Amino acid sequence: MDVTRDGRSWRIGTASDVAWIAGQTSHGRSVTTAIPPVFDAYATFHPPDAVSFEVHERAVVDELAAHTPDQPWWLGYLDTGAHDVVFPAAPKLSLYWDWPYLLVEAGPEQALSWRTGHMRGDGSLPDLIFPADRSWLVSALWDDTWTDIGGPAALIAALHRNPLVNARPVGPDEDALPPGLTRD
Repeated sequence: MDVTRDGRSWRIGTASDVAWIAGQTSHGRSVTTAIPPVFDAYATFHPPDAVSFEVHERAVVDELAAHTPDQPWWLGYLDTGAHDVVFPAAPKLSLYWDWPYLLVEAGPEQALSWRTGHMRGDGSLPDLIFPADRSWLVSALWDDTWTDIGGPAALIAALHRNPLVNARPVGPDEDALPPGLTRD
């Protein structure tokens, strides 16, 4: 199925597009609750103090784009009933604990511009992002105030070095909770 926005058609994803994630995560407090244990490196990130969501999210997307060959990105929006999913009438798929996600094939600029606020604040980033080649995965779970990522070590190192991203490398079995944040 395709949907239309910005004068063009966008492909809606299906369960087969996320089959590599589904059933590959584990319950718990580690980064592998949101990210399958298939990557070289992992991290968590959230906006640093005194940095706006817009500046933080632009820095995240710029780093992701700089470490990704030109290709489509999958953008996933968790349908909580209270937050923008961009294409509300489009079919959803189940992921993680049967949470409904809208998955659409787009790119970095759409990741930064389509949504109007999410549960982690005033930003626009989708709850799930990965490129077509599946070389990295960004995932923010429903009840977390931070975002998890798995990918190549060079990408995680670049995110960690960028002060606007505020990324903290973690091992796959470490608690993903960033210092200074609390769980609800």
